[in-house]
Formats: sequence, C-alpha cells, structure tokens
Amino acid sequence: MLFNSLHFAIFFPIVFILYWFVAKRSYQWQNILLLVASYYFYSCWDWRFLFLLIFSTLLDYLTGLKMSNAQNHKMKKFWFWLSISINLGFLGVFKYFNFFSESFAELLSTFGLQVNPWTLSVILPVGISFYTFHGLSYVIDIYYDKIKAEKNFIDYSVFVSFFPLLVAGPIERATHLLPQIQKARKFDYSRAVDGLRQVLWGLFKKVVIADQCAQYTNTIFSEYETLSGSTLLIGAIFFTFQIYGDFSGYSDMALGTARLLGIELLKNFSFPYFSRDIAEFWRRWHISLSTWFRDYLYIPLGGSRGGKWMQVRNTFIIFLVSGFWHGANWTFIVWGALNAIYFLPLLLTNNNRSNLDVVAQGRFFPSLKEFFMVLSTFLLTVLAWIFFRAESLTQAVNYLAGVFTKSLFTLPNFKGKGQSFVTMLLIIFFLLIEWQGRETNYGLEKTGWKWARLARWSFYSFIVFLIGMYMHTEETPFIYFQF
Repeated sequence: MLFNSLHFAIFFPIVFILYWFVAKRSYQWQNILLLVASYYFYSCWDWRFLFLLIFSTLLDYLTGLKMSNAQNHKMKKFWFWLSISINLGFLGVFKYFNFFSESFAELLSTFGLQVNPWTLSVILPVGISFYTFHGLSYVIDIYYDKIKAEKNFIDYSVFVSFFPLLVAGPIERATHLLPQIQKARKFDYSRAVDGLRQVLWGLFKKVVIADQCAQYTNTIFSEYETLSGSTLLIGAIFFTFQIYGDFSGYSDMALGTARLLGIELLKNFSFPYFSRDIAEFWRRWHISLSTWFRDYLYIPLGGSRGGKWMQVRNTFIIFLVSGFWHGANWTFIVWGALNAIYFLPLLLTNNNRSNLDVVAQGRFFPSLKEFFMVLSTFLLTVLAWIFFRAESLTQAVNYLAGVFTKSLFTLPNFKGKGQSFVTMLLIIFFLLIEWQGRETNYGLEKTGWKWARLARWSFYSFIVFLIGMYMHTEETPFIYFQF
C-alpha cells in the first residue's frame, strides 16, 4: 500500500476515525488498533512476509526480556548475540546472499576457475532493513542498560511495525517512540492541521517533483551512451531531485500521518541540498540512518577519540557500511566510498563541524561565499548520485566519463526536452518554498502563515491542483522501498 494511492486514501481515514472516535477512551485500545492496521498495511505488499515481521518482533521482544532477567553477564551476552546474529542473518540471506555468491564466483573467474554461482530466487521483503534496525537498536540499548525491556508485547510490536514508518523509515529509537506509545494521546487540532500540511508537502515532492523528474532520468540513463555530456549532467541533476523528492517526500508523509495520530517521529531530512559542505549534507540527509550508524557503529569503533588514522578508518567504515546498507551492488559501495573521500579533507583539517547552523540564517539571500559553497557541495552530490542510480559500475564509470567531454559545453538534447522546461520551473518553485522554510521543520510548515486567509488557501489549493494534475493513474513506488 502506497501513501500516494487510492487504497491508502480509503485506509487512513478509516483508521483515523476508529482511532479518535472509537478507541479514544484507552491508549491500549488505540495501540491494538494501530497494530492491526500496521499488519494489514504490511500484508498488502505480500502477506507471506508478515510472518517474518512478526518473527523478528517476537525474537527481539523475548531477547529483551531474557537479557533483563539474565542471572549473569555471560547469559545476557548470549541472548544479545543470538538476537544480533539471527537479525543480521535474515538480512544477509534475503538481501545479500546472491551478491556475495555472485561476487565470489567472479573472483574465482579471475583465477581461471569458472563456477556457476548458487543464488536464491526470493523477493526482498519490503522494509526489512528498516524494521531490522528498529529491533537492533532496541536490543543494543537494553544490553548497554540504556533502557529497560518492554513487557507489553502490543506496545513493543507497535514500536517495530507502526505503519507510517514501517517500510521506509525514519529509523526510530525505543527511547523516543516507546514512551509515546505507552501514554494517553489526545487529539490536538493545530497538531493535526500541521500534520496535514506536511503530508500535502510530501505528496507534492513525490508526485510533482520526483515522479516528473523520474521520466527524464530514466530516459537519459537508458540512452546515456549516445547522449552529450551536458545531457548526461542534466540527467544526473534530474535524479538528484528525484531521489530527494521521493525519499524526503515519503518521510514528510510518514511524519505528517503519525502527527495526525498524535505521535511525533524523528526528523529525517533538514534541507540537505542547502548544505555548505559534505559533512553538513550528511547531518541533513537521512538523519535517522546517519545517527544510527554514529551511535551503534562509529562510537563503538572508537569514534573520534583516537588519532587521525582511527578517525579516518572509522569514517570510511561508516560510509562503506552505509552504502552497502542501501543495496547489494558494488555501485552503492563505491557511492559510499566516494562520499567518504569527499568527507576526508574536512576531517583532516578539523572542518567537519564548521557549518552547524542554517545557511544565511536570518537572511533571505546568502553571501557570495555561501552561494558557491552550497553550489559546489550540490555538484559533488550530483556526481556521487550517478553511482547510486547506475545499474552497474561499468555504466556509472562510462556515464561519468561521458559527462566530462567537450560535449559538456553544448546544449542538452533528449526525448521530452521541451516538456522538461515545465518540470524545471516546478523545481525552481519547489526550491523557493524549501529555501524560505529552511529554518523550520519542513518547507511548507510556516509558508503563508501571515498571509490573508484567501491568499493562503489559494496557495494551498494551487499545490493540490498541481498534485492532481501530475498524479499518475498507475501507482508509482518509492525508491527506498527496495532497501
């Protein structure tokens, strides 16, 4: 079930009405409703994988109780590693088994040994990377005595499978979400209106920006061998806005939907394309994943406590693992490594935390220096996204080589070029809204607050009109569902 589907447009109002008007007397009944709704939401993808989700939930729930009741540290450690091994084992089998099998066969072929790789014909369960990380953070926090094990299975199950975040995040923490699940929630009109506004903006990002950019991205990447460097650069830029509109659009809809139910989820994006360096970009892009790796991998590895060599090593580990988390393909690993290389000069010069505030804070126009810093950072991310989008390393390298040719200074030419000008105008409109709202939680949060009511509602109606005009008749999945 997609947020941008008729199915969800029917499903959510029913849940909303039952949640606030039927189950409102007790948060326990609300939690039961949320769990049933979440399991139905997930089973709409493939009901068979619902059993995997329930097994994963049971595993970490029971592991938490076993660790809390362990008589000694040895038993606690046993249950901890059992949960970690099984969780990563499932993730490895479903997501990475074929990659390792095929890579090993390719390695043997370089030594003249030809073998047929043994692969599994299985579908990747949607959202497995996200709900596995929910469970892992819970188990790790209990092991290190940061939280107590949750005894109520319904409450814990809602934490793992809460439908707005189930299939593409944000990656929640038990310390943040569980306390909200375990207390009464009252309907707040202003909060609900804000949630609707964020859902609207997320839907605009997905339908009007991401899905339109996808048409030109797919055309250019499929014909890259015959196109000019300028066209290839335009294609990479289209993908840059496609993936941001797609993923941050999903996050906005997830956060807005949760807010309509009285629950606040972790912020996942903070205007990353207005970053002045790569370090700032990664503090603003997929925040829940970046902070997860920081807390559960980077810091345990030693973080920044050691010398420069240890900091460099740990930084490369984080970026490589982050790339591999996204998918079982060498393109993602290279994408991670490239971002680590981008990050390296900042780390070596101790400038990786130079830009902690908002660019041009308190001003509408940035300084010339800020403008060029944002532009250069944006162009670096554009080039890195080529590896993320490419189907193979060969395609990525050839695509990148095709950009840096003399034809880079010619006029772009591709199918649908004339129609793409409208999409470019929509991107400019989108960037203006994001820019003016960069000091808030999302672009549309306070846009038009001080306008007259007629002007404000006319503006919102215009956005609704654009969504309706560009909404596809067929469902368009979100990119991060494949991860």
